[in-house]
Amino acid sequence: MRIINPAALGEPKGWNNGLLAPAGARLLFVAGQTARSESGAIELDDFVDQFALALDHVLSVVAEAGGEPSNVGRMTIFVTDMDAYLASRKRLGDAYRARMGRHYPAMALLEVSRLVDEGAVVEIEATAIIPTDRSGS
Repeated sequence: MRIINPAALGEPKGWNNGLLAPAGARLLFVAGQTARSESGAIELDDFVDQFALALDHVLSVVAEAGGEPSNVGRMTIFVTDMDAYLASRKRLGDAYRARMGRHYPAMALLEVSRLVDEGAVVEIEATAIIPTDRSGS
C-alpha cells in the first residue's frame, strides 16, 4: 500500500490520511468487532482491555483471509465514552502497537451513545487489502 498524506492536511499522528491499494489486491470488509467472548458476552470492564480484544477480533478475521496487520487499510473505532478514550491514550497506544506495530491505516474515531453488545464500550470495523497469492485467489 502507498501512504497518501497531502502536505496541506498537516502531519498525521497515529494514523494516515489515505492508503492506496496496489492493482490486483482483494478487499476484505471486516464487520464491527467488540470484546465479545466466544459465548457472545462482554466479560471485560476495562476500556483498554475491550479495545485490545476488539482489535484482536479484527485481526483474527484479517488473518483468516490470509492477511496480516499491515494489510489493514482503514479502521473506524466507535467508543461510548470519548473522555475514557482520551484518558487511556498511552495504554491504548501500547495495546495498538503490540498488535499493529508502527502500521497506521486511515482511521476515524467516533463517539456513539450505545453499541449493540450490552456492556461494550468499544467497537472496531476495518477494511483490509489482501494481496493475491500466486494462484490468483
